[in-house]
Amino acid sequence: MEASRYLFAALIVAALVLPTASQDHKHSNLAPKLLTAKSVYFEDRTGAAHVGEKALAQLKKWGRFQIVTDQKQADIVILLSAQPYKGGQIAISGGQTGTIDPNGNIAMDPTPNFNKLAPVRYAFLTVIDPKTEENLWSDSHQWGGLLTGFDSAGERLVKKLEKRMK
Repeated sequence: MEASRYLFAALIVAALVLPTASQDHKHSNLAPKLLTAKSVYFEDRTGAAHVGEKALAQLKKWGRFQIVTDQKQADIVILLSAQPYKGGQIAISGGQTGTIDPNGNIAMDPTPNFNKLAPVRYAFLTVIDPKTEENLWSDSHQWGGLLTGFDSAGERLVKKLEKRMK
């Protein structure tokens, strides 16, 4: 009878410890800069004002970050866009592609590198370290339509980030 009490107590302790360990694992692959950030600069590059407005409203509702209007004052940048973040890559108006570094210097690609858009549109939410332009976290969500919500892609992506950081 004594052994069964010890076994029961050991099972209870294990049940209490395991969920905590899995929660720590959930955060282990998130960048420390993202977890410690206090201020955020939000940038909407979707070209659809309603999508950006809903995402910003959800970010404010969450209340996790202080939203600043100057990127230089932000710990992180949250970029909502219709294209995946490429870390400073650009396309010149003549069709040539290249990259741009944080100092504004442009390096042209010897051969243009074009990405064809898929027939289905997606919105991309990317959390960026403004100093290094490193992608700290990103996700995408299908944009438009009755089932996915016409203007809710950005809002849903902010909710995904919120859930991921809990």
